[in-house]
Amino acid sequence: MTEKELIVALKERFEKNMNRHKESKWDEIQKKLEENPKKLASLKKMELSGGEPDVVGYDDSTEEHVFVDCSKESPKGRRSICYDPEALEARKENKPKNSAIGMANQMGIDILTEEEYRNLQKLGIFDTKTSSWVKTPANIRKLGGALFCDRRYDTVFVYHNSAESYYGARGFRGLIKL
Repeated sequence: MTEKELIVALKERFEKNMNRHKESKWDEIQKKLEENPKKLASLKKMELSGGEPDVVGYDDSTEEHVFVDCSKESPKGRRSICYDPEALEARKENKPKNSAIGMANQMGIDILTEEEYRNLQKLGIFDTKTSSWVKTPANIRKLGGALFCDRRYDTVFVYHNSAESYYGARGFRGLIKL
């Protein structure tokens, strides 16, 4: 996928889902995309791993547009991973290929917080068959746990699991500001 093809795909998604970003204007976003090749490269990684990134808001404090993975289910190219590099290292058998935090760092994006995940769910229905790791507070992580979210019964749930665990239906959603 070329940069030009990515921009076309992002524009089409933007125009198709105006409810996610009522106040945003595509021309302004496209200009920022063209001026920020590093962030465009991160968006490309989000797209190629199945994230379907789209603008979901604007951060007034930083004057940046917020892109989040808006795929119906947790991005397919980012599933079957444990929570972070420490969990990956601690796992002795049947190691997954990567971790959510490790992949996010490699992609140049942030993993969603629980609050960001809940805000995304206000814009549509996501993760009804999958789940997504979310940023875990240090006190929970220190004890070996990690948090993930999903949507079942028209309700967003937050759960816990061992940070070393991984499942075929659990991935993570990312965020990048532009």
